[in-house]
Amino acid sequence: MIGPSSSHTAGAARIGLLARRILGERPVEAELTLYGSFAKTYKGHGTDRALIAGLLGYEADDARLRDAFSHARQEGLEFSFIQSEEEPVHPNTVRIAMRGVSGRSKEVLGVSIGGGRIEIREIDGFPVELNGEEHTLITLHRDQPGVIARTTAILSATEINISTMRVFRSAKHANAVMLISTDVPVADDILESIEAVPAIESVLALEPL
Repeated sequence: MIGPSSSHTAGAARIGLLARRILGERPVEAELTLYGSFAKTYKGHGTDRALIAGLLGYEADDARLRDAFSHARQEGLEFSFIQSEEEPVHPNTVRIAMRGVSGRSKEVLGVSIGGGRIEIREIDGFPVELNGEEHTLITLHRDQPGVIARTTAILSATEINISTMRVFRSAKHANAVMLISTDVPVADDILESIEAVPAIESVLALEPL
């Protein structure tokens, strides 16, 4: 781990790295809003550099973390920090609004909960619970009967075991997000089968951090 703090540095780097994976491509622009302790101490603890290092794809123990700002300039990543006075649910909180190289946009809310462990608690405004410790599928879909059953049937038919599954929806029959943690990675052809399920708009597979 590159110090000085597991919560403010290592955790921040892991939030940035998981945010990059959720975006699914190289980010070229990022606005990072810091809350609570993150907002008060981010420069002294290197939280700002750690977050940018994660967005560049660096692990928490990567020595390049210390020079993340210069690496970001070299890779064409524009970034800015906002210190919020809003009281967060957790003191180590950051909201990252990103735009990728293809123009795709994503926004995540991440929390560093101690010892380098993290949680993503929002994706594009949807409340989620994602810690980056398991193989995880994230689907965006319309909330309607059969979506969950068809998705799990595809995984079952290929003998992929589900360890946990959670579904979050904005309202009945509106947009929903499904998080499925599996014991093993899910192959691309299986992902394509899931994405072909009616009402599913997109599928993203995340590897453990």
